[in-house]
Amino acid sequence: MRVIVIGAAGHIGTYLIPMLVDNGYETVAITRKMSEPYEDAPAWHKVKRVLLDRSEPDFIERLKEMKPDVIVDLVNFNIEDTKKIVEGFSGSGLSHYLYCSSCWAHGMAETVPFDPDDLRKEPLDDYGRDKFASEMYLKEQYRKNKFPATIIMPGQISGPGWTIINPWGNTSMRVFQDIADGKEIALPNFGQEILHHVHGYDVAQVFYKAITHRNQSLGESFDAEAETHITLYGFAKHMYEFFGHEPKIRFLSWDEWCKYEGNAEECEHTYYHIARSGVFSIEKTRRLLEYQPKYTCIETIDLAVKSCIDRGLITINKH
Repeated sequence: MRVIVIGAAGHIGTYLIPMLVDNGYETVAITRKMSEPYEDAPAWHKVKRVLLDRSEPDFIERLKEMKPDVIVDLVNFNIEDTKKIVEGFSGSGLSHYLYCSSCWAHGMAETVPFDPDDLRKEPLDDYGRDKFASEMYLKEQYRKNKFPATIIMPGQISGPGWTIINPWGNTSMRVFQDIADGKEIALPNFGQEILHHVHGYDVAQVFYKAITHRNQSLGESFDAEAETHITLYGFAKHMYEFFGHEPKIRFLSWDEWCKYEGNAEECEHTYYHIARSGVFSIEKTRRLLEYQPKYTCIETIDLAVKSCIDRGLITINKH
């Protein structure tokens, strides 16, 4: 069986490519440039690499020439690109199209946990709205034309090698450094908003399980998350423990906290993360795909922070 992975060297593909290659799938790893995966593995030295950019006018034709049985689409951010895939591969013999959506498609929570099959989502930004539009289109195409689509919605992908969402709900290293130095930090509101760190390996595992459980996954949507999530407060408190300090945490109103943070772009980043605060359930992913997360939320955070220390992004004061 030939599997094409689009966006193969990113957060998810780093772990998905070895799963596919090591289990006997003929695998083609498509990237825009010859990027290295976040973690090396023997499979990466055996997989077929193809340089191909989605913006190229013959992108769909080039894909069709490869005669895939399965397409895993990890870097599709536009409903028009989703339509091109469906139009190009309908009736082609493609047996499975796996679309990477996002937890951002869920929007703000009304009840928790979120329902992966909710058709009334209200995403907060263009990114989420485009992802949700593709979800709805693919569900319609499955229902009407049996286009073999599966939708997977990762949480905040974390782990070694890339920037983790911090206890402020943004990507600034300042809060980690302040905690590492034993300084006091401030959290917005009461620190009860929720973040959803999930290891890239476990997201890749959901994609792989969906391929191996094709009959159960066709036409379905799945959240790809860790077993539990973490509040801003719990995250900050854990980081103080991680760095060997007593917690020093105070709380500020949103406006006061934005002044304290001082970076308008990071404040906006925080807003979109904490306004979507909610809880995801992996019950359906477990039941239909036999998914078992390898990493807990805390383990994922620790691995990511250790990687930041190793790369010199967080400095440990030895004195």
